[in-house]
Amino acid sequence: MKLDILAFGAHPDDVELGCAGTILKEISLGKTVGIVDLTRGELGTRGSAEIRDQEANAAAKILGVSVRENLEMRDGFFVNDEEHQLQIIKMIRKYKPEIVLCNAIDDRHIDHGKGSKLVSDSCFLSGLMKIETELEGEKQTAWRPKLVYHYIQWKNIEPDFVVDITGFTDRKTESILAYGSQFYDPSSKEPESPISSKNFLESLNYRTRDLGRLAGVDHAEGFTVERYLAVNSLADLK
Repeated sequence: MKLDILAFGAHPDDVELGCAGTILKEISLGKTVGIVDLTRGELGTRGSAEIRDQEANAAAKILGVSVRENLEMRDGFFVNDEEHQLQIIKMIRKYKPEIVLCNAIDDRHIDHGKGSKLVSDSCFLSGLMKIETELEGEKQTAWRPKLVYHYIQWKNIEPDFVVDITGFTDRKTESILAYGSQFYDPSSKEPESPISSKNFLESLNYRTRDLGRLAGVDHAEGFTVERYLAVNSLADLK
């Protein structure tokens, strides 16, 4: 299956928090999108890996993505080395995306920055023909995505561009709340975490509104880039 966009997250819920609105919008425009989670989030303060597996599947249905996979790397302890790069390369060559979305370049959780660099490096390596990979007994061909964009997470990183997600925020929130074990629930008996507060949940809506305000739209999600963006003409800019 060839995808237009492949979104990577270090943990289940990273993609929903960072770029669910963009994914929903692109799917509405006819694009095919998939998600690959690097870990099962087993070190999370709340819930369990098994619960998060179920939540990730539920969120995927809400988003309408074509596929979702989990590479089951070790939460907190995966590294940017050949073994892990090859796992990412196999996914890139399997789905041949034109665009890759991945974690923030720097963030509070160490896995986010690590995952960002791991995926970015693997996107480059995936285009090298002399790196040989196989999947299910079949040799894969080299593939390099045209674009790699990094969504924004905990830290307020200044975006290089924003995507207007007006009209998609309700379903974005619905996909986030599919992770019932992780986010604000006044009846929960689980320990508190930085993302389980009511303030954190409300901050997600505030961020999309604030980025939208700055861009002249109602809601927006921000991304950073690894190389300059090019437009055909000034009329392409809004």
